[in-house]
Amino acid sequence: MKILVIGASGRVGTDLVKQLLADNHQVIGTTRQEEKLFSDNNYSQLDLDITANKDAIQRQIDQDIDAVYFVAGSGGKDVLEVDLHGAVKTMQAVQDKGIKRYIMLSTVFSLDTSKWDNPAIADLKAYYICKHYADQWLINNSSLDYTIVQAGALKERAATGKITINDDASGENSIEDVATTLAAVLNADNSINTVFSMHNGETDIDDAIAKL
Repeated sequence: MKILVIGASGRVGTDLVKQLLADNHQVIGTTRQEEKLFSDNNYSQLDLDITANKDAIQRQIDQDIDAVYFVAGSGGKDVLEVDLHGAVKTMQAVQDKGIKRYIMLSTVFSLDTSKWDNPAIADLKAYYICKHYADQWLINNSSLDYTIVQAGALKERAATGKITINDDASGENSIEDVATTLAAVLNADNSINTVFSMHNGETDIDDAIAKL
């Protein structure tokens, strides 16, 4: 497939691009960095500013993209412009191009505001509000074939290859396992128009996705 990864230089984005390239996909990664992130012949790079207007974003996206990943994030510095408005503009641009498949990396409990009194979430309230409404827009206002992966806390540690999905705990995730999960849903038709939470657990990633 020809795949656009928005946020290729981030922690999850880097591992995701590596996995997609290993699966022989053609990947276009977006980053504001000038240096090319990967030397693979199937990789190209795009300086895509998602704070620009929607039409400017749309002009930079190829017509023949098969799938789009949104794994970008502001790191808490500009959540309205990046995590909310930037994300929605990419959804609009992709939809206007006629591209159908859109896979969003979100955060655990983004759609369940009853969990937001947790102190760990309370400290990230602005981020959670932005992710909440970006996810809501994707579900309710787009015609995209979406998958929303709500990951718990991201940790820089060795991959386990095993996850738990849709339980009531926030949990923690190896960054590589989140990337593997995102790559796994690409060809999983049962993941289309679904939202699921994940953290490291006891089930092989492919088996967990198959049971969605």
